[in-house]
Amino acid sequence: MARNSRRLLLGAMAIAALALGSVALAEDADFGRQTQGRLEAQSRLLFGVERPLASSSDEAVAAAEADEDPREIAKFAGGLRVRVVTTQSGRLTDQMALWPNDSEPTHLIACNEGGPTTPGLQRIEIATGETETIVSGTKSCDPIRRTPWGTIVFGEESGADGALYELIDPLHTTGVTLDRSAGTFGGGRGVDNLVRRDAVGRLSWEGIGLYQSGLMYYGDENGPKMGTGGGAYYKFVPDHAWSPSSGPITDLDQSPLRSGTVYGLRLGARGGSPTTPGADYGQGSQTGLGSWILAAEPNLRAEAARLELSGYYRPEDIDIDRQAEALGRVRFCGPNTGNEHGDNDGEVICLSDGSLAEAMQNGVQPELQYFVLGNPQLAMPDNIAYQPGQGNWIVHEDAETDYPGPGYDNNDLWACLPDGADADRLSDGCVRVATLNDPTAEWTGGIFDSSGKRFFVSVQHNITGHGIVFEVTGWR
Repeated sequence: MARNSRRLLLGAMAIAALALGSVALAEDADFGRQTQGRLEAQSRLLFGVERPLASSSDEAVAAAEADEDPREIAKFAGGLRVRVVTTQSGRLTDQMALWPNDSEPTHLIACNEGGPTTPGLQRIEIATGETETIVSGTKSCDPIRRTPWGTIVFGEESGADGALYELIDPLHTTGVTLDRSAGTFGGGRGVDNLVRRDAVGRLSWEGIGLYQSGLMYYGDENGPKMGTGGGAYYKFVPDHAWSPSSGPITDLDQSPLRSGTVYGLRLGARGGSPTTPGADYGQGSQTGLGSWILAAEPNLRAEAARLELSGYYRPEDIDIDRQAEALGRVRFCGPNTGNEHGDNDGEVICLSDGSLAEAMQNGVQPELQYFVLGNPQLAMPDNIAYQPGQGNWIVHEDAETDYPGPGYDNNDLWACLPDGADADRLSDGCVRVATLNDPTAEWTGGIFDSSGKRFFVSVQHNITGHGIVFEVTGWR
């Protein structure tokens, strides 16, 4: 080869090498990847797990394999340990409440999101997995909470006619049947332990944020359609607040949920006040300050349209920020699912409403801000659980796994940090702590005990055809 030709070849090789090096350097220098890498490298300190999962599962476990060992239906981050609580609950087991307390629970009281002919509310013994039906006849039982005054409230995610019910003594109420049209209960044992709570209104129940006084926040699991605003958020202020000094109630007539006032959220603060709405409300005012507008009728979906309340794409579960509550402040977070078929991956929002006393009096303007923005990896967030001690949030993914877009694999659990001292109001980052090996299933109903080290979660409508509830420990 001629000397000039050799020089040209070497020059071309050097240029190519520099180009490749520049590409590699650009990839290594990607700030987003670096940030995600730092989150994962510090996962033990930040999230209490040894190693987060790098990707969603794309496996499809066989029903026989999952029946033999239900743990095969999921993968968990390093350091987490999994025990099967039960495989006897309803296939659509959804949200759950710990009973009788969050520190030493003996039972899970769980909603089964089926029709009136299936079990609606069930009792699961944590030690043995034995499952009994408390109430049948509900339609799409979904949200459930243990109240501070010692009862259980549960609601129906059944459209505009969904109702909320209250139960006292859940361990001694069995085999009761609900007549939805009349709102009455019959048969079984402990039939007088249940009542429908009409004062809180009707909607498609999903998220409930319940404070000690009976102050309650909730959303309508409804999406926009043909120009409508989607699901709205509401606040119930009881006429007679409950006080911890009163102790657990002994009669359902003592519950603060028996009577009160309902308000709907309308964002837009310009020219407004806590009780007088601003002028800049409507489409485009999805975050920021707003007002609580008095709802006059029990059909809250109709009230949302009449009052022009702020709408979101299917408000889902809600959990209370317990650190804020300990400081006497109202703050809760909850997902809006969105719709990935329109590349709307949803989000998690957080709403603040001043101090607990101010919230009871509508003394400040409520403020709603985004907390986690959805993406193809964390799509259609559904349920959420606050982790005591750590202060993190576990976001449950409910994506359509057959969607052809990139990144839409099986559903995951994500641990998300609270917002730090940086300029934005978003979570400081999320990592994947579990993924399902079953494309037909979704995570739902996750709840921590008071230590933040025991996490109970349901794998809904999974391949086995029956319920699976896990207890996840090993959180550092």
